[in-house]
Amino acid sequence: MVALEQGTWVVIADGEKALFMENITDAEDPNLVVVSVEEQDAPSPKPSDRAGRRYDRGPNQKFAVEEPKWKTHAKSLFVQDLANLLNRKGLKGSFERLVLVASPHVLGLLRRRLHGKVLAKVVAEVDRTLTNHPLHKVEQVLTQRLKPAPRFA
Repeated sequence: MVALEQGTWVVIADGEKALFMENITDAEDPNLVVVSVEEQDAPSPKPSDRAGRRYDRGPNQKFAVEEPKWKTHAKSLFVQDLANLLNRKGLKGSFERLVLVASPHVLGLLRRRLHGKVLAKVVAEVDRTLTNHPLHKVEQVLTQRLKPAPRFA
């Protein structure tokens, strides 16, 4: 079975953006069409959110302040929302085959949050962040990574 056959959904995600695409041709020359784009509503960073240094009680001493964890938490929430959306669409039958493309961290978060029936529809995973790449580059990467196995007569 070929991972990118016609009708396969491809979801390319990072912690802030997800592209939902469908292959409308065959696996040998895929033509991905963007079905929808989901983006996180990112709050604007405030100067008080920056990591920095604060004065200590000693003379001319400062100590480092750790960067806030809200960005990491926001990415985790976005991946949860993405998994919920994939679960709803997958359980309704919107797709039969799914390819996930994301960083290893995001793939791991998604895998843990996908319903078993939806996870069974995942035919391939590509551990690479491609959300900001042009569509033709995405098609090239997927074609290279998901080459069908050669058939022997």
